[in-house]
Amino acid sequence: MDKKEIKCSFCGRDKQDTNVLIAGITGHICDSCIAQAQNIIQEELSQRSRSEIEGSLILQRPADIKGALDEHVIGQDEAKKVLSVAVYNHYKRLLQRPATGQDEVEIEKSNIVLVGETGTGKTLLARTIARMLNVPFCIADATVLTEAGYVGEDVESILSRLLQAADYDVSKAERGIVFVDEIDKISRKSDTPSITR
Repeated sequence: MDKKEIKCSFCGRDKQDTNVLIAGITGHICDSCIAQAQNIIQEELSQRSRSEIEGSLILQRPADIKGALDEHVIGQDEAKKVLSVAVYNHYKRLLQRPATGQDEVEIEKSNIVLVGETGTGKTLLARTIARMLNVPFCIADATVLTEAGYVGEDVESILSRLLQAADYDVSKAERGIVFVDEIDKISRKSDTPSITR
């Protein structure tokens, strides 16, 4: 083959019309086609990664979430309604596409506080939602949490348990639910002075 006839096998550009022309066994590829192929590959991998994340999270409408809660939890209708909408909005925010230049509504991050007497189904509600959405779930007892973790647990130990519940898959753990229980007992606990650290 004459050097003047060397062309990119993809776009047909002559060698002198390209910055770089890489030779293969049966063809050539120019720098422009390489850059275009790289963009296509990155976009494909990004879409695949996004669809894997979305595919593992089964987001349902608030009415469907409440319906599933009705099957597992008796009573607490108002709590189930509010929780269904809050959970839907939370996970919808996580699945929201990055800004594409369009004027989209941005959902603010939120946390949920369930208040009620012992045995009213707070933990059951949270556990049922986690199971229904197929996300990892971990319970942390607020009474054993300490700032520095000298005695008891700290935030890192809670996150470690969430990561265990997610089979050490960080992307799953990022969407998991941490249920901090017994917060009301902290105020009672702080009323009694302790001589131990």
